[in-house]
Amino acid sequence: MRHRMQLSERKRLGIVLAVTALYFVVELAGGFLTGSLALLSDAVHMLTDIAALCLSLFTLWISSRPATSWKTYGYLRAEILGALLNGLLLWVLVVFIAIEAVERLRSPHAVQGLPVIGIALVGLAINAYSAWMTRDKQEHGRAGIAVRAIFLHVIADLVGSAGVLLSGAIIFLTGWTQADPLVSLFISVLIIVGSWELVREGVDILMESTPSDIDLDELRRDLLSVAGTEEVHDLHVWCLTSRELALSAHAVVVNGANSDRVLSEMSELLERKFSIRHMTVQIEHDSRRPIEPDHF
Repeated sequence: MRHRMQLSERKRLGIVLAVTALYFVVELAGGFLTGSLALLSDAVHMLTDIAALCLSLFTLWISSRPATSWKTYGYLRAEILGALLNGLLLWVLVVFIAIEAVERLRSPHAVQGLPVIGIALVGLAINAYSAWMTRDKQEHGRAGIAVRAIFLHVIADLVGSAGVLLSGAIIFLTGWTQADPLVSLFISVLIIVGSWELVREGVDILMESTPSDIDLDELRRDLLSVAGTEEVHDLHVWCLTSRELALSAHAVVVNGANSDRVLSEMSELLERKFSIRHMTVQIEHDSRRPIEPDHF
């Protein structure tokens, strides 16, 4: 199923890549012809989208490669590395956009408002289509982090196009050209906010943090509720990818309990309630636990 989901995601991202590349050329030419920094900064953002799409397609392809004897989980985390690099790339480009915007606030440049409006309207339509193509369409679980990274890019572009449209309208109606760099700063802030969660999630996965949607105490209580279980310790839950979880734990069972039954019920519980399919539960019998010395 994971392979079919990745094929679907790759097809969707391929379509969005073609549409985005076409609009990037239009927006870049429009920015130079009209003198609009808002258009140019949005074009730069579109360029990062193209790079992000190429990176996401590559990581989706490589993450689908089978496991080997030296990479026993395969290349699953290539998707995480790609998404993390996408987020960091956006932050670097934001710095350059912000510097140019501040300079233009000090020394305003002439901007043609009407062509900016026309190009921004095209951008709204294209970004709305791209957002529809990259929204979470998964019937089981959620889309992978690679697709969600692109969705964040597209939503930022959609709002950015709306900002460019607003700046073009203000310039056309009032002649106030400083609206253009102000919109560029707004787009920069939008990029940082939109990519923050992506970067944080990527770092958490690489650091093998407990997933934010997993309540470890609740999970422990559920494991203890399995008949015959006396104690659960050394419990760890982490992400292999954004949609595949792994667990390891030690479970102490009471004397006489059927270990196979306990393990089977725990496995069924973890998959049904927590969607954890990669699990290692070591069964320990109460009779084998170290005995504390008596104190007189």
